Amino acid sequence: MPKGLKRFYGSGDLHFITASCYHREPLLGTARRRDLLQKVLEQVRQRYQFVVVGYVFMPEHVHLLISEPEKGNPSVVIQALKLSFVRQLFPTSRKKQWDNPKLFEDRPPRQFWQKRFYDFNLWSARKRIEKLRYIHRNPVKRGLLDTPDQWKWRSFRAYAYRETGPVVVKDWSVLKMKIRAA
Repeated sequence: MPKGLKRFYGSGDLHFITASCYHREPLLGTARRRDLLQKVLEQVRQRYQFVVVGYVFMPEHVHLLISEPEKGNPSVVIQALKLSFVRQLFPTSRKKQWDNPKLFEDRPPRQFWQKRFYDFNLWSARKRIEKLRYIHRNPVKRGLLDTPDQWKWRSFRAYAYRETGPVVVKDWSVLKMKIRAA
């Protein structure tokens, strides 16, 4: 861990996490890659038993608002998410060649994710609402769409229309530990 970086785990806080693509390149710039990342996030959510309060997948980064997992910690979750995604995006043969050209039209990048991620503990309901709004407004603010419900790679529709999407949002039943009241 870099000098001075301190992560706070174990107190039942929600975590606002940002993970970026390597050199902030738009490696999540296609619908296929974002669809795959949604599938992988749901698999990781089930495996580590955490609550996804909110998420958005942008072309060059990801924002997550999650609970602490029942198994592991947020660092383990992000590592599993990144690794599982890359392994499914670029399955390798015995010759170590990329076998999935449908998901990556051009030459695969040398590295997909930045090594680190940003983690911010949310200690109040005000911060939780602020970060959730930020997540849901991010694609509109960036000019990727005109109205908030057009971007399907985020949790907005679960809140606005109570729709069930590829990632289960706000399923608190997976947690056994007590979450500190926000």
